[in-house]
Amino acid sequence: MNSFFLILIGFFIVIANIIGFISYKKKKNLYFAAFTILLLAVSFAGIGGALALFIIRDAFAIFYGMQVGYYLIINSVIVFLIAILATVIKKYRATEKCNS
Repeated sequence: MNSFFLILIGFFIVIANIIGFISYKKKKNLYFAAFTILLLAVSFAGIGGALALFIIRDAFAIFYGMQVGYYLIINSVIVFLIAILATVIKKYRATEKCNS
């Protein structure tokens, strides 16, 4: 049972990143992709919690959904930090070209 939930966490993370990548390709904005992954963290946490309640049939299974949301929020923060780093590097290169 435990391995099923670990596989489900991995599946939700992969799906959230794929949807975030698709939103990045559409809008060409890393910040929008990070925000999309953040919104998916909330929805996948609800889905994971409901699925855990259905499978385990215990009131404390809702904490599984919170755990899924926690991992996806960390994932969203990592994507947001990469977006900030990419923006800083892009601005640095633009000022470097102007100075030379």
